[in-house]
Amino acid sequence: MLGRHALCGVSIVAIHVAWIAHAGLAHGQSAEPAALPPVNVEAPREGQARPVPPKRSGTAAAGPRRMQPASAPSERQLPVVVINTSSMGAGNLYQAPNGQTGTTIDRSQFDNRPAFSVADVLRDSPGISIKQGNGPRDFGISIRGSNARNGFGIRNMVIFDDGFPVTQPDGLSRSDLIDPHAYGAIDVIRGPSSALYGNYATGGAINFRTRPGREIDGFEYGVDGGSFGYLNNYLSAGKKIGNFEYTFFGSDVRGDGYIQNSWFNTQTVNFVSTLQATPDDRLTFKLIHNDLFARLPVRLSLNQYYQNPFQAGCETPGTVGCGTVSLFNNGFNGTRTPFTSIVAGLGRNDRRTIVGGRWEHDFDNQTIWRNQFVFDDRNINQPTGTTSAIGDFASYNFVSDVTRRGEIFGMDTTTYVGAFYNTLPWSSDTRNVVPGGNATQGRIVANTTASHTNWGFRAREEIKLAPTLTAIAGVGWEQTNLWGINTAYTYTGAAPVITTGLTGADRQFQNTAPEVALLFKPDSEWQFRARVGTGYGTPQVGNLFVISSGQFGNNTQLNAQRNIGYDLGADWTPNNALKVSLTGFYEFFRDELVTQATPAGAPNTSYTFNAPRSEHRGVELAVDWRFLPTWRLTAAYTYLDEFYTEYVEKITNGTTYSFNRVGNKIPGISPNELTARLSWDETSGPLRGLGAFVEVVWKDSFYMENANLLKAPGYELVNANVHYKTELASGSLKSLSLFLEVRNLLDRTYVASANNIGNTVTAAGVQNPASVLAATAGSIYAGAPRAFVAGMKIAFR
Repeated sequence: MLGRHALCGVSIVAIHVAWIAHAGLAHGQSAEPAALPPVNVEAPREGQARPVPPKRSGTAAAGPRRMQPASAPSERQLPVVVINTSSMGAGNLYQAPNGQTGTTIDRSQFDNRPAFSVADVLRDSPGISIKQGNGPRDFGISIRGSNARNGFGIRNMVIFDDGFPVTQPDGLSRSDLIDPHAYGAIDVIRGPSSALYGNYATGGAINFRTRPGREIDGFEYGVDGGSFGYLNNYLSAGKKIGNFEYTFFGSDVRGDGYIQNSWFNTQTVNFVSTLQATPDDRLTFKLIHNDLFARLPVRLSLNQYYQNPFQAGCETPGTVGCGTVSLFNNGFNGTRTPFTSIVAGLGRNDRRTIVGGRWEHDFDNQTIWRNQFVFDDRNINQPTGTTSAIGDFASYNFVSDVTRRGEIFGMDTTTYVGAFYNTLPWSSDTRNVVPGGNATQGRIVANTTASHTNWGFRAREEIKLAPTLTAIAGVGWEQTNLWGINTAYTYTGAAPVITTGLTGADRQFQNTAPEVALLFKPDSEWQFRARVGTGYGTPQVGNLFVISSGQFGNNTQLNAQRNIGYDLGADWTPNNALKVSLTGFYEFFRDELVTQATPAGAPNTSYTFNAPRSEHRGVELAVDWRFLPTWRLTAAYTYLDEFYTEYVEKITNGTTYSFNRVGNKIPGISPNELTARLSWDETSGPLRGLGAFVEVVWKDSFYMENANLLKAPGYELVNANVHYKTELASGSLKSLSLFLEVRNLLDRTYVASANNIGNTVTAAGVQNPASVLAATAGSIYAGAPRAFVAGMKIAFR
């Protein structure tokens, strides 16, 4: 049934393609529209121009025109967010879909520093929050707090790499495969965006863009190394040869970690190539592969964090401040014994492979047809607590869309229509971890066999109402089917009698997401933005089978979350030295999906519920000021105020008690975050190439639970960097770059991650106070103490 629906959708697009192509030929003598950026999910590589039609001459063309060779590989389009450079002005801070709030982080902001993970680069965008995940480069990325209430991975946004989705159909993204050294720019789209990006884009989208091959034009070798055994050897290669261009990146990263039992060993390959097969056809191939071998510490309670933040000495039983997991002595039932993570051997052994292809065809000078297919295989073995998750998650993603530029009543227009289909079938096991070290596996706890399928359509129209005013309207419709069977195993007796409990789910969700926006650009200095956008995100199948105790059970009543957001913003660029952007937003959620930690010893570490109504509001500020030729000040500030407006929480301790959370802050949301950097880079004279910067990162304290009784402490960090780059005159050598950075210069102990915890009650139904909640384990990872990192990179022709 799903296949027939999907094929029907693709057929409709094909019919529309034929109609547009016919219309393009039939009206080929109409006046040429002014150049407008496409409004589909397409973006050029950094430094690459979009294919634009010739400028309007004021008279009709003599005959039909063909699409100009827009995509010689050095000028190819790579999809994801619509990068709006032409209509927004080269000096503007933002490159984003027309009318939407976004930021582009370019390589100059992280090329001269040890960019170990996404945390080192994404903080340069307002609206972004980062927390440490379950692995060295695994981070929870939030846009306007979207992922702060999630226990692991990245949810509530859609992530792309050169326009190829790295978010699987169930909405899960992981940052393990992201090595920032590979990228030339990163586009951050903020606010509900399901009209353009579909399911799970309630927070927005991010596109990581690799460097174009012609920019590398040879190869580069780099090495970073420093405290806690950190070592990253990486290689970049790229070239443009005639109609073919490629970019290759590979890295080998190892380290001991700064928390006990957190060593890691991970390898990444990222490759993209484009062939201009004919003047009208472009073929793009994409490959990403990542292997991760890592040990993993357990998350601490707030009390344990204060006692022993880096879990030192936890190989010795009884050491104060050590987090533990309670394991069945026989691997399936009966007596449990607590073990620290290093003794139990907790960790992750994961592999991720993404292969994609894209064909773009120009019907004429105004019409582009794109077809893209992605295969994404995520293979996991994750003994991260009392149980281990084991499974292979292979997904398939297809999109077909058409973009056409034209005119309506003399007004320039850009029309986009598309259809998509993606699916993820899988079977995964949850097994007990037993004593003995090396995360030895015991008997099976549960098996989940399931599938998650999305398909739908989207359309978008841009109309230039006047030279200074552009209107945008779009809509997306999507069908999501969740099907699954969870088999939970119970063992009774020493020679166990095995009983099974079956929970089934067969849920269908239909979601529609409209958006409208206006852009007003009265002059070259100012741009004003107004937007109303919507988002939606369905539950994942796994959410449907975990109850509040952390046991497997029936949670199949979960609803899809929906939000509508209002953005007002202004961008001011009075000259090439100053760029300021300010945005205010207000978002209203229905059935927001919120995750919190489950009690210690449960087979699942998190539980998901719907909060019927909540509101998110805030302010985002970005400043880039080159106040002297060699001095630069950048700042990204975010204010968030997010709270429940309808939610009654039920807590059980023998008897079930209800607590009204209306007006309470949503846990995990820091109200104030700031990243500011003052840098100096000499551009001439004997010190040319020498530079330095001082950076301040501030994160405010935030609540850890729904009753707002316990807060995770905030922090302020200072980082300092000195760097040098020189051009080399040798025939084969191009340049040499060196840097030294001190992270956390003042050696502050701080909370890098605090997962939400559940409130508890006494037998009398009274909520336990903060002093009791502070002993709840499974929440906190400490951040890195003072660290020194040095690096070198040499470029060859």
